[in-house]
Amino acid sequence: MKITFLGTAAANAFPEAFCTCGNCEQARQLGGRSLRKRSSVLVNDDLLIDLGPDIMAASQLHGCPLVNVRYCLQTHPHADHLDLSHLLSRSPGFGVVGAPTLNFYASAETLTRAAETFQRDLAGYSLLSPEAEKELNLTIHTVEPLKPFLFGPYSVTAFPANHAPTMGALLYAVQSDGHTVFYGTDTATLPEETWRAFHQHESLFDVVIFDHTYGPDQPGSDHLSAHQVIDHVNRMRDEGLLRPNGRVFATHIAHEGNPVHPVLEEFAKDHGYEVAYDGLVLEKWS
Repeated sequence: MKITFLGTAAANAFPEAFCTCGNCEQARQLGGRSLRKRSSVLVNDDLLIDLGPDIMAASQLHGCPLVNVRYCLQTHPHADHLDLSHLLSRSPGFGVVGAPTLNFYASAETLTRAAETFQRDLAGYSLLSPEAEKELNLTIHTVEPLKPFLFGPYSVTAFPANHAPTMGALLYAVQSDGHTVFYGTDTATLPEETWRAFHQHESLFDVVIFDHTYGPDQPGSDHLSAHQVIDHVNRMRDEGLLRPNGRVFATHIAHEGNPVHPVLEEFAKDHGYEVAYDGLVLEKWS
């Protein structure tokens, strides 16, 4: 299994284009790995996690065409994770040739919000209608938390997030080729229900990707902070949820409290995890 990080920033990217804080100014000066687009990942070449606003730019910048994407797992409907205009732009009506049908997976709450937004802002029909499936080359699937499901070469389980409770936010464990990845953004401290479910589903992760919105000197609130990530990593190791050679990566990194990449990378290294960056490709699992 191959993972490509298309973006690793929180909602307003890093640097924030309108901001002159020290972190943003340093990121502009350094460039490279300190420049972050809004968070999304590509698994192999056919599974997208979050139809985010920056995936077009990411595809071009990192040389990873999305022409083979036929599955999308949507975490929740917030705009930094879901840009519904992509459903139109990838459709035959916009001149796209050869794109496979997109199987779009999300919670019932996320689909309801998405359907309302799509009909109000983008088209005169519901995203959940047969017309949408035809016009958009799309098949919608409703995901229920803690009920594993299969598609293509993947086995997936959705776990409840501690985030946007009325929107059905989900975290995903994706298994394929004997490896399992846990994609854990957006969320605050994981609910005990989710910790129990990890054990009920006999989870054993090769790679864990955690929300890291708030930095080393900030408390967590609606998202995880650096020290909460450390606590989560330690608990995963203590409870046997991470393989001995398993790796943990931070993503969804906000500019307010997180330093530029080299500084944050050193902090993370001292605390048992790594920091993802845009364009990072994981193919080796230890």
